[in-house]
Amino acid sequence: MKTPRTLILSGYGLNCDKETAYCCRLAGGNTVDVVHTSKIIRGEIQLKDYQFLIFIGGFLDGDDLGAGRVGANRFKYGILQRTDLKLHDQLIEFVEADKLILGICNGFQVLVKLGLLPATGNRHNIQEVSITSNANNQFENRWVHLKVNPNSHCIFTRGIPHLYLPVRHGEGRIEGDREEVLKNLLVRNQVPLQYASPENEVTERYPDNPNGSPWGIASMSNQKGNVMGLMPHPEAFHHFTNHPHWTRLTFQGENSEEGEGLSLFKNAYRYLND
Repeated sequence: MKTPRTLILSGYGLNCDKETAYCCRLAGGNTVDVVHTSKIIRGEIQLKDYQFLIFIGGFLDGDDLGAGRVGANRFKYGILQRTDLKLHDQLIEFVEADKLILGICNGFQVLVKLGLLPATGNRHNIQEVSITSNANNQFENRWVHLKVNPNSHCIFTRGIPHLYLPVRHGEGRIEGDREEVLKNLLVRNQVPLQYASPENEVTERYPDNPNGSPWGIASMSNQKGNVMGLMPHPEAFHHFTNHPHWTRLTFQGENSEEGEGLSLFKNAYRYLND
């Protein structure tokens, strides 16, 4: 099999490209390209040439009109009048080819607005849920515990018992038009990660749940598990010294210097190289 190629989209206010690329290479990605989104829109870079696509975090378009809204419309309709490109259709083909897409924070917001998540019934063009302002109407910058659903089909979270990662967002609360929409995500095991207490109990209480998402929903995957979005930043915990209390903790084991966030990327390359 060819060496999997990774494409990281940057530009328009996104700002986590270097950290994400570093994580990919550290986790086993040999070919990692960081490309300005405009090159995709203009057709200078082809999605079909890649196996792993990452929508990173940042402040895409200044979060105008709501976080991720302008960015999603750019992919849906194109701002450069390339009506022949049909980029959204290419994204759907990418998913249906069992390739991987990861959306982190702002990237998660874009995937939701594009309809690539949660993609109920494998429909990848209908927005079913929203990611809106935190319940306290404040920007949250803190570390959170995440309970991992062992029954999830999500490729990125396989075999991970627990995660401790930072969040940095003002719009991270998951909402559905109807309560049963979110309940069904839980029933279908399309919620790989939930905010938890230090005792690993799912919670809606602040500050363990930083944005007030019902049932502690911190992430979503599609039904096949090859598309995942999450509000926390795994790329921000790739080394043990990223941990806020690293000087007080004892790290043991073969991979003692690795941060917990790196495990998501390692799972991605393990799948792509299988």
